[in-house]
Amino acid sequence: MLEINSRNIRTWSMMGQRGAALIIALSELASARKDIMVVTADLSLGSGLERYKIAFPEQFVDVGIAEQNMIGVAAGLAKEGNCVFTTTYAPFASMRCYEQIRNNLGVNEFNVKIIGFSSGVAMGAGGSCHHAIEDIAIMRSIPKMIVLSPADALETIKMIEEVSKTDRPAYIRLTGNLNCPVVYKEDFEYKIGKANILRTGERVALIAAGTMVNEAIRTSKLLEEKGISSTVVDMHTIKPIDKEVIDKLTKEHELIVTVEEHNIIGGLGSAVAEYLSTKETHTRQLFIGFNDIFPKMGDYNYLLKEYGLYAETICSRVIENLEKRA
Repeated sequence: MLEINSRNIRTWSMMGQRGAALIIALSELASARKDIMVVTADLSLGSGLERYKIAFPEQFVDVGIAEQNMIGVAAGLAKEGNCVFTTTYAPFASMRCYEQIRNNLGVNEFNVKIIGFSSGVAMGAGGSCHHAIEDIAIMRSIPKMIVLSPADALETIKMIEEVSKTDRPAYIRLTGNLNCPVVYKEDFEYKIGKANILRTGERVALIAAGTMVNEAIRTSKLLEEKGISSTVVDMHTIKPIDKEVIDKLTKEHELIVTVEEHNIIGGLGSAVAEYLSTKETHTRQLFIGFNDIFPKMGDYNYLLKEYGLYAETICSRVIENLEKRA
């Protein structure tokens, strides 16, 4: 088992979620279990898997630049009783491979965990073809597919370990770049399908996933300075979503704000709204994400600011919404 302490947490955060998953978590799993297989599409060097490749050559396959074939190979390995992790960029994992994931993994419920890294607009300089703002919508539409999005590097490691204990297909959406903000400064209990409440307040509930959890925490602190009490929830599991915590939030708050580095259609906000539509509640919902547009090319942090995914802008939008309803 990995030792979880403040020093390791800081070190893992410098690697980002990708490094925490591919360098730390998968190596730890493979050393303990011979049924762990990693399949990548020509990204062993670019994604930090070189150490894994050298340490576990019998538990590693590189299919080359052939993402669709990667899913087919992973399905075959899973059919033989292995727990398989595939790795590539999120837009390729979710869109280029959709048919293979649906037919090979979804229909057969094979034990394959798809790691899509650099999701959202992390590869900002690559432009629209490298942005992944539709991947949650695509993946959660596949029956039986688990959809996960960790808040920081430590949660990424705990998530990889936990999802390896399931036998269902899963999509793990990794956000951000190197020097990922630290949300969890010490060890905590992680459970798939059980959201974590990070701050407790009364009037506003901020529900976020991925690196937007850190922005939600910052937003909550800004709101507090203005006399507005708020709750922050890390909704790391988008499917199956934590209905129990949503029920609790609707009873105790007048406004639910979903914050995501994704299109507001089909993502976390939609998942929350779909459940809320089945309930009798007067709680309103504010959607914050990419407003059904293709983000332009640019530096990652610049794009987040440009499209309102920074705490200062989120705070302003929350206050504006509350004032309109006053």
